Amino acid sequence: MRFIALSVVCALEVMVAAGQSQKNYKDHGEYELYSEVAKDFSANNSSKALTDLARWSEKYPDSEFKDDRQMLYVQAYAGANQVAKAIDAAGIVLSKDQLPADNSGSVLRLLYVVVSGIQRVPDASGQQLAIAEKAAHFLEAYDSAPDGVSASVWASTRADLRLSARAALVHIAVTPVARAMKANDCAGAEKSAMKAIQEFPESVQAAWFLATAEVCLAKADPAKASLALYELARAATLDPAKGMVDSKWQQANVVPYLSKAYAQFHGDDPQGLKELKELALLSPLPPAGFVIKSEAEIARAQEDDFESKHPELALWIKIKKALSASDGEHYFESELKDSAVPQLQGVLVEARPKCRPNELRISIRLPKDTQNPSPDILLRLDKSLAGKPELSNEVHWTGVATSFSKEPFLLTMETEPSKIEGLDLSPCQPEPKKKTAPNRGQ
Repeated sequence: MRFIALSVVCALEVMVAAGQSQKNYKDHGEYELYSEVAKDFSANNSSKALTDLARWSEKYPDSEFKDDRQMLYVQAYAGANQVAKAIDAAGIVLSKDQLPADNSGSVLRLLYVVVSGIQRVPDASGQQLAIAEKAAHFLEAYDSAPDGVSASVWASTRADLRLSARAALVHIAVTPVARAMKANDCAGAEKSAMKAIQEFPESVQAAWFLATAEVCLAKADPAKASLALYELARAATLDPAKGMVDSKWQQANVVPYLSKAYAQFHGDDPQGLKELKELALLSPLPPAGFVIKSEAEIARAQEDDFESKHPELALWIKIKKALSASDGEHYFESELKDSAVPQLQGVLVEARPKCRPNELRISIRLPKDTQNPSPDILLRLDKSLAGKPELSNEVHWTGVATSFSKEPFLLTMETEPSKIEGLDLSPCQPEPKKKTAPNRGQ
């Protein structure tokens, strides 16, 4: 979260205590107590200031400077690094509907202490969050230069004060998300994160916390992954200045987390990730029907497309995968042996014998294969072919599986020539007669 500019803090240092002409000390003793407190602040001794403030409160509980004294309590607690107590002390001042009309420097400093401090209280109570929220709204609307601050300094720092208030409001809005996540209440985290992102659509933190809630829900409901990735993309690409986060934190944490999560869910797709980031910048929530397909969904879609275009090859891939598995022999014996196999297709790579063969060896080549693989299928025919088959032709056949060898891989099937399509037979040429050598002994 961004903190107030140093110039603003310095400007507010001009106002330490509260002497107003309309108010009077009850006696010299009260004045001396006030003077001690003033000296403590001048010496930057917050611990002693707290002790002297307590003495002042005890002896003069109904002092006309009671409100001013309470604001000094806030400053003293803050100076002693007791932020939670500073917020509690500020709650007494902020319990009223209006801020004190005088002592504007101390009022503004009180508001700043609260809005900057709430982000440093790890387990702020509901009451402390409510005090901080009220202080942030007061600070966001504060439009009068404090006493002792020039118009030029005020004009240049008012935007930073409002940004500090806005940052506190974002922190307060996402705190319920963080607490729900810590309690593993994914649904509660999502509900609070949705509220935060609707109230602060340009907040990087709101997008980040909604993403973490959706990641949590996606463990049980994968459909939530699309929204999770969208919000991660938004948290990674929003302007960190407008989104009120440290750009180094954004680049070191959100950006690499998005890249890793996107690749794990969707697969390596740089162009898709780029388009997702561009889309996420357009709106705090994705458009209706927005879906990012998982790597498994993409693979299934590709398999379905391949099966529709190449049903015979798709069938063989399933058969070979089952046969090649560790229990491939068991699969063959229990599922495939002596069963009729639907039509397959492949390339004829060998015939035995070359002419009028009764055995054909076939390689089933996948579209991505560029070389002639070894045979996958041995077709045993119930009768020899009537000629010499042309090798390298694509053939289609049906048959019955009879045996299987895993090493080397070979599935044997029995079939009839009439159940083979695509054979190109040529007449068998008679083999030339061997010449007999003359008998030189005659």
